[in-house]
Amino acid sequence: MAQQPAPPSLPVSDEVGRLYDRYTDLGSVTLGENLHFGYWDSPDSTASLNEATDRLTDLMTERLRIGPGSRVLDLGCGTGAPGSRIARTTGAQVTGISVSHKQVQRANALATTLGLGDQARFERADAMDLPYADGSFDAVIALESIIHMPDRAQVLRHVARVLRPGGRLVLTDFFERAPIPDSGRPAVERYLREFMMTMVQAEDYPPLLRRAGLWFEEMKDISEPTLRRTFVELSGRITESAPELAADYGGELVQQFNPGDLIGVEEFGHLLVVAVRPDA
Repeated sequence: MAQQPAPPSLPVSDEVGRLYDRYTDLGSVTLGENLHFGYWDSPDSTASLNEATDRLTDLMTERLRIGPGSRVLDLGCGTGAPGSRIARTTGAQVTGISVSHKQVQRANALATTLGLGDQARFERADAMDLPYADGSFDAVIALESIIHMPDRAQVLRHVARVLRPGGRLVLTDFFERAPIPDSGRPAVERYLREFMMTMVQAEDYPPLLRRAGLWFEEMKDISEPTLRRTFVELSGRITESAPELAADYGGELVQQFNPGDLIGVEEFGHLLVVAVRPDA
């Protein structure tokens, strides 16, 4: 599987967990409780970044085709906002996992605050070795989390195992829309390295899913309605709040989070993928 450009080394689960243990608070200040990209339905949408991140959660939830009583696994749950939103809007039972102790604590606290403690629960677990029985879930969502996992094929095999026949997987991933030029490569490699991520080629997904035992259903380039505006909004927030953030987190660390150098790199892409575990 192509994973170009790649950081100096593949992500390691415990190191990713420690990364989010350290930086979750900063991420929440700058990006909001949804630690993922926004989705704007049209170029002239007036939706805020917070509204747009909820919209991406909803867009993916629609493809899960779930309802009251459905069992959903949130693979890489962040601080619990997407999982709690899914539980509240669909009536599903949500189990969220993260390799970050801090994220799990915050996710459970949020669910309790929202009165969803019996419907959405979060625990520390590794997607590379899911601790659930075969056929435990009706659906799996992975919202910008598979980017942190060193072996997508292994993750997808575990997803296929824990899905019931007919169960659905919806994920987002980073991919190369076109070869990244020399002018944009430093920004992309910095982003991947700092946040322990890798990229794929879009054409990798159908065979990856097939070998895992999943049927490919949909693949959609959602770069245009997500990436540039999120980078602009996030960079603006960080720049505007830099003095205050630097006092709490340190200037160098704050600058690490600023994605301003990625705003013009249109070859850096955002991919939506939907797959199904076949009945037979």
